[in-house]
Amino acid sequence: MGHIQREVQQIPEMDSGEKRLNELGYKQELRREMTLFKTLAISFSTMTLFTGITPLYGSSLQYAGPATLVWGWVVVSFFTWFVGIAMAEICSSFPTTGSLYFWAAHLAGPKWGPFASWCCAWLETIGLIAGIGTQAYAGSQTLQSIILLCTGTNKDGGYLAPKWLFLCMYIGLTVIWAFLNTFALEVIAFIDVISIWWQVIGGTVIVIMLPLVAQTTQSASYVFTHFETSPESTGISSKPYAVVLSFLVSQYSLYGYDAAAHLTEETKGADKNGPIAILSSIGIITLFGWAYILALTFSIQDFSYLYDPSNETAGVFVPAQILYDAFYGRYHSGAGAIILLFVIWASFFFGGLSITTSAARVVYALSRDKGVPFSSVWRKIHPKHKVPSNAVWLCAAICILLGLPILKVNVVFTAITSICTIGWVGGYAVPIFARMVMAEENFNPGPFYLGKARRPICLVAFLWICYTCSVFLLPTYYPITWNTFNYAPVALGIGLGLIMLWWVLDARKWFKGPVRNIDSPNGKP
Repeated sequence: MGHIQREVQQIPEMDSGEKRLNELGYKQELRREMTLFKTLAISFSTMTLFTGITPLYGSSLQYAGPATLVWGWVVVSFFTWFVGIAMAEICSSFPTTGSLYFWAAHLAGPKWGPFASWCCAWLETIGLIAGIGTQAYAGSQTLQSIILLCTGTNKDGGYLAPKWLFLCMYIGLTVIWAFLNTFALEVIAFIDVISIWWQVIGGTVIVIMLPLVAQTTQSASYVFTHFETSPESTGISSKPYAVVLSFLVSQYSLYGYDAAAHLTEETKGADKNGPIAILSSIGIITLFGWAYILALTFSIQDFSYLYDPSNETAGVFVPAQILYDAFYGRYHSGAGAIILLFVIWASFFFGGLSITTSAARVVYALSRDKGVPFSSVWRKIHPKHKVPSNAVWLCAAICILLGLPILKVNVVFTAITSICTIGWVGGYAVPIFARMVMAEENFNPGPFYLGKARRPICLVAFLWICYTCSVFLLPTYYPITWNTFNYAPVALGIGLGLIMLWWVLDARKWFKGPVRNIDSPNGKP
């Protein structure tokens, strides 16, 4: 009898996240071996310290001056916490790889669940795949500036990569990320652990070093109170409109924290560690992001020279010019600026790698529930590495197609950024709205539970998401021409229109949302 007891004691206890997954009707297929720190690393890498702020810093600064940019980060951070807290509660209850669209299906109930999950899944898929494109574009832009400064600057005959080479860099980054994502998840997790330290240490170095290196720094009154529009450059004379557009850099930077939710089927104790990773990511990026904005803004030497096409960086990348002015002014060399630009470029690399991981997981989860054409192909798991490799390469191929207009259109980044933000953040709105209006007795809370506070928190979060999506549809420059036209509304209108048409004509007849692959709570077929 004692021998039998010892045998029973040796059976490992089921992970709390796996137990909850089985209760929801899914069997464990992916390896569950990621710790809280590794999940946090991937979530933080998807948000990234540099990759949101750096590419849009120049345009946001130009719209309304430094004060609006600096305080805009604080305002957007405040509302982002409402979204993060609402999502953390839902993640604790539904720790599945499908995350947002799975949440939408269950929270909306049997009547509206299939339609809610359909909308959410496609919004999220569009946002994540476009997100890969934003990282590839901004990474190529940073690399373009590094090459220019390394070959002698724009004033001394340096090489400014033409559009065809820019596109090659864009495609090259996308392919490398897909290649790395076909290996075991431990490889990605290891790289992302490097990423979080790279960004924390690199960010700290830039935030401290840049103002110290700069020969002169702007006054606190200039940084925190100076308001200045540039209608001659942007065509925007309305001060409220300029303020709205200057907030875009913060709204673009402060999302991506749902990456932790995409990895919950691979995370130990996901019902607890998923919410912790979401909220920790927001906390870290809020503090570091504001410090980075302050460091750049205090270190500006000549505001008008930043945008001069004849300056050392050809006026195409404002943060690169700020770094160059600081180092060249003190040391008569741009070497320090090149090193720091490489630190920033590596952050784009890590961010793109993480977003590719998240995008592939969403495509895999949607394919598992037969919501994508040729689902049987995209849901296949690599027999050795246990990752959805086919889904990875599908995401990479679509991302490359999104980048092809680089050869002819000047506002590609604006459009891809808008598509990414509206799709990604818009996907958050569906489950949050469903959680807000559902009957409380139908909700099975996890360890992280808001109780009576959930309705006001979800309301603020939902309204903020609606506002964010709206402003990314606005024109960003006037007068509107083919070169300044923000074609995101057209691209999204056509894409979402086709998806809704597919729903009305066909998909509503067979798409039922998340499909259980086990029949009983204990995981037995």
